[in-house]
Amino acid sequence: MQGVLTGFAVIAVVIGVGYVLGLRGHLGPQGREVLTKLAFHVASPALLFTTLATADLSVVFSARLLVTALSTVAVAGAFVAVGVVRGWGVGRTTIGALCSGYVNSGNLGIPIAVYVLGDASLVAPVLLFQLVLVTPVAVTILDLSGGGAKGPLWRRLLTPLRNPIALGSLAGVAVAASGLDVPDPVMDPVTLIGNMSVPAVLLAFGIGLCGSTMPLRGVERRPVLLAVALKAVGQPAVAWALASGVFGLRGPQLLDVVVTSALPAAQNLYTYASTYGVGERLARDAILVSTVVSVPVLVGVAAVLG
Repeated sequence: MQGVLTGFAVIAVVIGVGYVLGLRGHLGPQGREVLTKLAFHVASPALLFTTLATADLSVVFSARLLVTALSTVAVAGAFVAVGVVRGWGVGRTTIGALCSGYVNSGNLGIPIAVYVLGDASLVAPVLLFQLVLVTPVAVTILDLSGGGAKGPLWRRLLTPLRNPIALGSLAGVAVAASGLDVPDPVMDPVTLIGNMSVPAVLLAFGIGLCGSTMPLRGVERRPVLLAVALKAVGQPAVAWALASGVFGLRGPQLLDVVVTSALPAAQNLYTYASTYGVGERLARDAILVSTVVSVPVLVGVAAVLG
């Protein structure tokens, strides 16, 4: 329980700093936009590269990864189905689907894994799945659904190779798969740049809250409520059912997959929404509300299964 509270406290403090910066205007009117672009085009790709370049790719074949993948597909698919029926649009529906199943496995998942599960590497399966598969697919859909999706088919199919997030992920996987040892003079500056990613995302998120209306209001109320319900309740429930009923996981392994599935929507989803100019209010509100709701959910899961 202490790990859950510690992880949320760290995030809340950094977001609060961003809110104060926005309130006082220290970074100017373009502060949020600059931080968002910095995170998307430079810091996040660097972080993804350094994370995946040193990862153990054998976790890709673990049962935990299958549970993560299936539960993510289930809740994201549910949001997509509703989005199609309601006519929410490709970009907006994509952002909502991400908010329904893309967990905060990095800046929140790692401290919770350390304090609650006792091993930071236990978030590796969900981290790899999201970085290697979900992120490239999602940003490709956002690219193709936007104004820049014109041109010949071959160029559109190569969209992932022009996206910095996808490039960082794929390059990291390539290094890990090849077994190459990246020299320190190369890795150290990339690591230093990557360390800016999480603070930049959280600060931009805090600035975005300044002057904003209360969540769960306006036209995004229903998409936000659906995304939060799927993220906070649907995904951990599906993960528990799959892990215990299908894969026969028990004890610490069951706790591991349910806790990681109960993590709130990741803050970097707001970066994607801001970068592509679609579903920004949906992403912001879903992240905020799911983060608040996930506190009692995670505490409850840790108490029941721990």
